[in-house]
Amino acid sequence: MSQSQTQSNFTPTQRGLVLAGTLLIVATWLYLVITRPSDWESVGGSSAALITLFGYVVGALLLLAGTLPTLPARTIAIVPVALVLNIVVGQIIGSIGVPLYLDSVGTVLVAALAGPVAGLATGTLSSVVWGLLTPAALPFAAVSASIGAFSGWLIKKGAFRNIFTVIIAGAILGIVCGSLSSPVAAFVYGGTAGVGTGAVVSALREMGNSLLASVTLQSFISDPLDKAIVMLIVWVTVKSLPKRTLAALAPKKRKE
Repeated sequence: MSQSQTQSNFTPTQRGLVLAGTLLIVATWLYLVITRPSDWESVGGSSAALITLFGYVVGALLLLAGTLPTLPARTIAIVPVALVLNIVVGQIIGSIGVPLYLDSVGTVLVAALAGPVAGLATGTLSSVVWGLLTPAALPFAAVSASIGAFSGWLIKKGAFRNIFTVIIAGAILGIVCGSLSSPVAAFVYGGTAGVGTGAVVSALREMGNSLLASVTLQSFISDPLDKAIVMLIVWVTVKSLPKRTLAALAPKKRKE
């Protein structure tokens, strides 16, 4: 059994779905950031909002279709717990006016236990399921997928070595995902997708910043701190789990 390669169960079709979803997400983000549509202030029915909804949501669903069938039953069994954790914590934090989210603890936990692919699927499912209860969560499905995949990759590369690397990895995760989520918050929700974060955006706009600049600045303030806290919570949780549990959920190695 090789120790250098992890299991790869992707079929050509699944790889194609993942590639298509990734390209659609990247294209949507580049369109919104580079072209900065002229109707971006008209959030409710603007073409920018429709493009964001289509590109991010459809892209996330393509990613989900390409990755979910590759996960073993033991990993899928813990995903519902992660979804409940994300939704409950996110709803509570989002309603008390704190400029944080903490709605990705379950996603990062699955990514830490079962790898980037499991994290990507969990993040996507979390936003899709949450979107059935709160439609405002649905356009962030691609961001949630990115959190799951990137956090799993960071952890695989050694982010959990010590508390310092945990915090640094969380801050990097926050910057990357904040950059991806800023156009959604700006063009779909006018920068007010959350109570606490919306207050920060409003304050920045009062200082004379544009909507996109205000949302981006808010993301670079809130997201690194938010993801650093999430990574710390997951790190402590993983360290407290029995080794047998960690071994059972860890991605298996591929036989040569």
